[in-house]
Amino acid sequence: MLAKRIIPCLDVKDGQTVKGTNFVNLRLAGDPVELGRAYSEQGADELVFLDITASHEGRKTFTNIVERIATELSIPFTVGGGINALADVERLLTAGADKVSINSAALRRPELIDEVTAHYGSQVCVVAIDARQEADGTWRCYLSGGRTPTGRDLFEWAHEAQERGAGEILFTSMNHDGVKAGFANEALRRLADTLSVPVIASGGAGRKEDFRDVFATGHADAALAASVFHFGEIRIPELKQYLRDEHINVRL
Repeated sequence: MLAKRIIPCLDVKDGQTVKGTNFVNLRLAGDPVELGRAYSEQGADELVFLDITASHEGRKTFTNIVERIATELSIPFTVGGGINALADVERLLTAGADKVSINSAALRRPELIDEVTAHYGSQVCVVAIDARQEADGTWRCYLSGGRTPTGRDLFEWAHEAQERGAGEILFTSMNHDGVKAGFANEALRRLADTLSVPVIASGGAGRKEDFRDVFATGHADAALAASVFHFGEIRIPELKQYLRDEHINVRL
């Protein structure tokens, strides 16, 4: 069985790492280059960098920050934000990214997934999905950093993304984001059990037990978190040892 992955996420706005709750009320969390270096040294399995306002503001991800972070890493590096065309993917891969995360642009033009995977392979293409569970219990996808509802069903869109060639699905629950009360394990389990590509869980990490549960109950392949790592609430080496003690297969 493949080892479960622990992935810190750098949400970057105006060159600084930030973290909010339910996608709003952002607060500063540190220099992304320094954080990236620290997580690589602590034993994170991968690092995700998201320029969280790139799509909303209509500009490109800061290539120079990507380059600076990449030089500090010895782990796989995924970059997202404002990727609308193959030229954007090429620029980020050249800057040092190993994978790209596409979200809003893929929802607006699903053919982008086909194009990225045809040119660079499925292993490069991570489709990120920001979804909210609505009052009627359905999960609906949102664009532009959670600002714009689409009406698309989470599960339907995840399966289409997989069929178009996505190598991984990164699902963020907007209901759980920053709340630190656990991941959306029921929705995650449904995704993981019906998709054939890895599912990365995002939104809700607050305690070590939440990571155990997202793997044991949510069947996620990887767990992504931000504030619990940025603010020193959970250290990655201790988390991995705890998970190993709980019989979760992780790389120490």
